[in-house]
This record gives sequence, C-alpha cells and structure tokens, in this order.
Amino acid sequence: MDFEQEQVFIRRIKSYITENLSLSKMDDATLEEKVEEIVTEQLSGTYCTIDQRVSIVKQVYSAIRGFGILDSIMSDDTITEVMINGPENIFIEQNGVTKRLDKAFESERRLEDVIQRIVGMAGREVNQANPIVDTRLPDGSRVNVVLPPISLIGPVVTIRKFSKDPMTIEKLIEYGSLPRSVADFLEVLVKAKYNIFIAGGTGSGKTTFLNALSNYIPKSERIITIEDSAELQIENVDNLVSLETRNANSAGAGSVTMRDLIKSSLRMRPDRIIVGEVRGAEALDMLQAMNTGHDGSLSTGHANSTADMLSRLETMVLQGAEGLPLAAIRQQISSAVDVIIHLARMRDHSRKTMEITEVLGLDDRGRIILNPLYQFVEDDSSTMECVSGKLLRTKNEMKKTMKLLMAGEKRVF
Repeated sequence: MDFEQEQVFIRRIKSYITENLSLSKMDDATLEEKVEEIVTEQLSGTYCTIDQRVSIVKQVYSAIRGFGILDSIMSDDTITEVMINGPENIFIEQNGVTKRLDKAFESERRLEDVIQRIVGMAGREVNQANPIVDTRLPDGSRVNVVLPPISLIGPVVTIRKFSKDPMTIEKLIEYGSLPRSVADFLEVLVKAKYNIFIAGGTGSGKTTFLNALSNYIPKSERIITIEDSAELQIENVDNLVSLETRNANSAGAGSVTMRDLIKSSLRMRPDRIIVGEVRGAEALDMLQAMNTGHDGSLSTGHANSTADMLSRLETMVLQGAEGLPLAAIRQQISSAVDVIIHLARMRDHSRKTMEITEVLGLDDRGRIILNPLYQFVEDDSSTMECVSGKLLRTKNEMKKTMKLLMAGEKRVF
C-alpha cells in the first residue's frame, strides 16, 4: 500500500467511524481499541506491514481525537520547528535544516479544526475578528497562528517544539555553545543577583539559554515568570509562580498584557522576576522593577548585537512613555541592566555565545558605555560549512563588582 492508497484508506475508515459510532460516549482508550479492530478487519486480505498498520491506526485515531498528521510530526524528537503554510505546504526544521514534508492535511477545513482544538486547549480564541494568536500545546511547545484574511495562503501555523529535557548549562557546554570557565562565571553572576539580558536573533537559542541560566537560581527564592505563552522550564524551585498573558476576546475585552503582569508581579513579593521576552512598552516596567530592589531579574530580547539590544530597549521604553527624554531612558537602562549576553545562530546552523558585555554608566555625550568581557573569535579551522572558534576573555577589567563583593565572592573575573 503506497502513500496515496494509505491516505484514501485512512479517510474512508475515519468517515465510517464518525458516521457509525457514538464517539461522545467513548473514552480515548475505547476509541483506540475500536479503531484498531476496524482497521485490522478492513485490511484483511491486503498486504500491509506491521509498522504501516500501527501507523494507520494512529493516524485514524489522531484524525478523530488528536491533531491529525501533526501528531506524528510532534512525536519526532529530532524535529525542532514545524511550519504549516496552508493545508498542503508543511515544512520542518530537523537537525538545523529546513525541508518540506510529503504530507498534507485533508483540507483547509481539517487544518482549521486542528487549529481550533490547539487554541481551545489553552483557553484562547482565534477567528476572523481575532486572526492572530500566540498559544501553546499541552507539552509546552510554542504555537503562533495566523488565519485568513490576514494570511493570503490559508491558515498558517508555526510551532517551536518544547524540549522534553530541560536545558542545562552542562548541555550547553557539551554542545560547544560556551566553555566551562564562562559557565562558572555566569553561575556567579546569577547567584550574585546581576540583572541579565539575553539578546539574539530568531532561533538563536535565547529561551533555551534563559532556561539553563535559571537553574543557577537558589532554590529558596521566590520567582515570578511572565510570558506571552508559557514555555520556560524552571526546575527545582518550589516557590515558583508562572504568569501568562491573555488576548482580548471577540468582544475586545478581557486582555491581560505583559505590562499588567509585571505590575501585578511587583505586589507578589518576588525575589526575582523573569520575563520570557521583552517586546514593547513593558520594557519600561521591567527596567523600573530592576531599579527598585528586584535584582537578579532575567529577560530576553530580539537584537543582532549587544549595542543593538540597547537601541531596541530605548525604542521599546518610548512605546510605553513617549514623553520621556532619551537621556532619562538611557540612565534607566544603564542603572538597571548589568550584563548583556549576545547569542547568534551561525552560518553552519550552530548556536554560539558571541559576547558577554557589562553595561556601565553614561559617557560625557550621554551614551551608554559597554565593557565587553568575553567575545567569540573564529580560529583558522573555521570554514563556510563549519564554524570553529572560542569565546575568549577580553583584556577589559570587570567594573561592576559591588554585587560580587556583597555576595561574598572574592574571585577576580
């Protein structure tokens, strides 16, 4: 049985089951048993391998109760990203390479049904009045949905898969993202409550790195996490509160923004506030929180360099306070943010820590002073196909040492 014959068979079995069985009265286990029984009966006399038979049962069941062909894609741990451009165009990122799958949804209606199931499970809404939504799957994978008429090619779904194993610094060292000496340095910074921003482009591993850093936070502290769609995997912390934004409903009411959550978190007696990603006006509230006794806060932002992250922060703060002078904004940033870590996805698809920089005060011209402590340098073995190099300590002396001294740290970095 080839692929096309298999898909025709699956559609026929699904149609038979939905028309002849009372699905609302059957639990998942019973339905799966019934599907297996009917598939075995219908395949009698037809050559079919055991693996293909198992796959057909799973696909029929998924088409009724699951996410259809998306279930088999999501079960593959080597796939890190799924991009659905309408019912017939499905792309995946696997081992750092993007490729198109020879699979398709039965119809646009079927894809829309899957989207509504995903969105509904997280208590969100998506429709023509609210055609763009960020949500998540039960396993924590991040999902972005864009519906027509905003999308001209049909429903578009982008899924950033959720790792089953939380990222740790040890794994980052193993993957070559940073050396052991730098990991030890970052551990000291986190424990000494330095405010750290992680900057990088799309797919550079910002959230992954934030997860790894968060494992250095002492277990005794109270942590508030704030995200658009919850995906942080913070372990071994008992006093953890996870907050998630909410879009407005179809009537335009009930939205809960990042700004709302940051302001609310300040009344929840946090030791640290972790904002998954700062994108807009909430940057002002985040900086104010860092400046009012909530040291040790962590966050990420989209930027192509450490200097670019500062410019982006200035722009985001202005979204929340248009009348604020630029000099005052820069003063807020320089006094709130201690360290910026810049990540990048290289030409060979590897992810590297490119720079770790101190944020100092303002110079005579009112510009923020950056003090690079570590920088990635490519070596002679580096090629266009394979990036080789090391994150090396610069000759610059670390200036912001007060928090290290207060934490009892006597080592010189």
